[in-house]
Amino acid sequence: MWDVPKAKMTMNNCVVQWLLVLVILGLAVCCCIGCARKEPVPPCFSLLSGREKEAFFEEMDPASQGLDSWRDLAKPLQRSLNALRFKEKDQRVLDTPQLRLTVRDLRESIRHMLHILPELKADPGLLAREFACYELHPGSLFTGYYQPRIAASLEQTSEYSYPLYALPEDLQSIDLSRFHPRWEGQRLIYRIQDGKIAPYHTRAAIDGQNVLEGKAKTLAWARDVLDVFFLQVQGSGQLELRNKEIVHIGYAGKNGHEYVSLGRVLVERGHMNHEGLSMQSIRAFLDQHPELLPEILFTNPSYVFFRLRSDGPYGAMGQILTPMVSLATDPKMVPLGALLAFEVDLPGEESGTRLTGLGLAQDVGGAIKGRHVDLYCGSGPQAGQIAGRLKSQGRLVLVLSKSVLDAVN
Repeated sequence: MWDVPKAKMTMNNCVVQWLLVLVILGLAVCCCIGCARKEPVPPCFSLLSGREKEAFFEEMDPASQGLDSWRDLAKPLQRSLNALRFKEKDQRVLDTPQLRLTVRDLRESIRHMLHILPELKADPGLLAREFACYELHPGSLFTGYYQPRIAASLEQTSEYSYPLYALPEDLQSIDLSRFHPRWEGQRLIYRIQDGKIAPYHTRAAIDGQNVLEGKAKTLAWARDVLDVFFLQVQGSGQLELRNKEIVHIGYAGKNGHEYVSLGRVLVERGHMNHEGLSMQSIRAFLDQHPELLPEILFTNPSYVFFRLRSDGPYGAMGQILTPMVSLATDPKMVPLGALLAFEVDLPGEESGTRLTGLGLAQDVGGAIKGRHVDLYCGSGPQAGQIAGRLKSQGRLVLVLSKSVLDAVN
């Protein structure tokens, strides 16, 4: 990394506020022009008929999710319910022509599921009788993520030289919904440079020019730069220190730049083929071509910052995630806290494994947009093998207690 002089910045609060207003107004004009050219594709939910719903639930097997029984879902369900209790019950979380939901609807569905969990083994038909199902069409792309474990040190050495940064002191953000409802759930991430608003530093500036010196605390130092990159992609993980102590590290924020897939870049540049593309194959290629590392890594301007934790991993709801149950979704399409059912083929050495079960929308991701969902696969090498190779079309269904059906129609 190269050293650059630290910029000395001063700012007047009033000037900054006016600059923010001007930026937002500019975004509004651009957004309106963009909307005139291209309309977003709306979600499409369809209510499953009684027979379709029965057939879907009949295929479910808690063992395919690594659960001994449906009772094992009690803790993750309760975690989602705990998070939803802090939200306004009448807050609209989904508003489509086919389906409208509030926080109250999500809470009631989870409570109902918790109530019937002890009876499902003896009477699995309860699911079809007690719940309504809305399937997301025309299908969902399932990918996977996991909790990696990387070698790290709390002190910088010649062997451990790649920093894991905390949230920088000069990183600023603002809730855009304060300016217009169309930006509900969106934030502007920026910095102040010479009294003016500027985009936050890119990956190339952070890792290539050392621009965070004196602006961000270094939590730990990693041995491998690719470990750091893939830890950022996953959003959380475990640090194995030199004394073999394990420390949890979790997501604290990001720099606001759009995520760019390294796999797509490597294919577009002719280095790799789509066939067999996975996290493992990408890593193997870059390990074999270290001369390409900076150039390829810098094509992804997105950068993630961390915090040390006592346990984990935590999702966007502030709750611990459950392997093969927790899903990262686009909240505009599938709201956080939603009770789900899903079906997807997991990668395997030969024919693969069909995963059919109940899930929870408990996380989000920079690359998770639209009908794309990300399944949390757990921690360790086996979870990494599944997560790195999972890229399959599957079925995703919103599961709602019939007691709220009248409210959503």
